[in-house]
Amino acid sequence: MKNILSPLPWKVLESEYLHKRPWLTVRKEKLEMPNGNVVHDYFVLEYPNWVNIIAINREGKFILVEQYRPGIGETCIELCAGVCEKEDPSPLASAQRELLEETGYSGGHWKEFMRVAPNASAANNYSWCFIAEGVEKTGDQALEESEDITVHLFSYDEVKALLRSDQIVQATMAAPLWKYFATNDIQKIP
Repeated sequence: MKNILSPLPWKVLESEYLHKRPWLTVRKEKLEMPNGNVVHDYFVLEYPNWVNIIAINREGKFILVEQYRPGIGETCIELCAGVCEKEDPSPLASAQRELLEETGYSGGHWKEFMRVAPNASAANNYSWCFIAEGVEKTGDQALEESEDITVHLFSYDEVKALLRSDQIVQATMAAPLWKYFATNDIQKIP
């Protein structure tokens, strides 16, 4: 679909890094809009790209994880997800690595499902979602020191109920799940 309006890009007049750490890099820019207005203090958060996986085992159960999220101070039910590491040759390789590390599941049939910008106005990264069907338990979790993850298996209807009751709150995970269910529910209508 073609955009009806195509706003022109903004020109970067100045750019400087205010903070550079592995999990928080902040860039301050001075930008000129196409109409000549100048935005003096525009802040961009730089993150690596992310991946998440709608993983479904051979029995049709969805593999979700549960972990505490300090940003919102809550324990969340989520898709398996992670960062695209520089060593990974592609987002797909990142997703396959993350699923195995966080859940012990691998194999199956994989396809790219969607790509979203987690916060296009202030962050520079994308999040890819993959569907992995027919995965099976092939190992144990291999968690990083900063991870404390519990793996859960849910039915199709249970995951829909979690979404409907706002128990899956991560936007980059809820969006692909809603799309997945909308697509599959439409296909089931005679």
